[in-house]
Amino acid sequence: MNKLIEMKNVMKKYPMGKTDFVALENIDLKFSEGEFTGIVGPSGSGKTTILNIIGSLDSQSSGDVLVMGKQIAKLSNTKSARLRSQKIGFIFQTYNLLPVYTVFENVEFPLLLLNMSKEKRKILVNEALKWVGLTDKIKSKPAQLSGGECQRVAIARAIVKEPKLVLADEPTANLDAENSHNILKMMKKINEETGTTFIFATHDAKVIKYITRKITLLDGSIAQDEIVSGG
Repeated sequence: MNKLIEMKNVMKKYPMGKTDFVALENIDLKFSEGEFTGIVGPSGSGKTTILNIIGSLDSQSSGDVLVMGKQIAKLSNTKSARLRSQKIGFIFQTYNLLPVYTVFENVEFPLLLLNMSKEKRKILVNEALKWVGLTDKIKSKPAQLSGGECQRVAIARAIVKEPKLVLADEPTANLDAENSHNILKMMKKINEETGTTFIFATHDAKVIKYITRKITLLDGSIAQDEIVSGG
C-alpha cells in the first residue's frame, strides 16, 4: 500500500508559565492508504494532538510531518485549507452540525467550498446519505434527530467529498453501545469498499474491537504499535 502520512521525530510543546508542557515527544509514525487505525490511550496522552497535526489544524513544535507528500509545516494557510477541504474529512464526538440547516444542507456544506456544480453536489450528498442510511431524513434538522442519527450525518459530511483520509476524534463518545457498533460497522464498510483511510483517536473499547492497527500513547510518547485482528 502507498504511504499516506509520515511523522518523523515530532514534538509538540505548549508554553505553561515559565516552563513548557510536552504534549508529544519523539513521535515516529507512518500510515498507509486504506488503514483503519486507532490511536488509543488515556485522556491527555496526545491522541487528539496527533490528529490535529495530521489534519493541519495545529502544527508541531519540531520534527517533520508529511501528509499526501506535502510538508504540513511549510504550507500556507490557504494551501492548508485546500488540503483539508479537498482531501481530509473530520468526524468529532460533538457532531458539530449546523442547527438551522437540514440534513441535506449539513452534508452539502463541505462541497460549497469546492468548485462544483449544484447537480454534482446533489448527487454526492444523496450518495453519502444512502451510505449512512439517512435518505428518509434529508429534510430534517439536527434537533429532530437522535444522537446516533446526528453522528451518521457527521459521517456523511466527512465522506461526501470522497476524501482519501478521515480523522475521527472520539466518534462514539456520546453514543450508546448499539449506536456505537452500528456507526463503527458503517465506517468499516466505507473503509473496505472505498479504500478511505480512517484514523481514530479513542479510548473506547468498542472502537478498539474494529480497528486493524492499534497505536498506544502514554504521556505523549508511543508505548506500543501493533497490528490487531479488528472487526
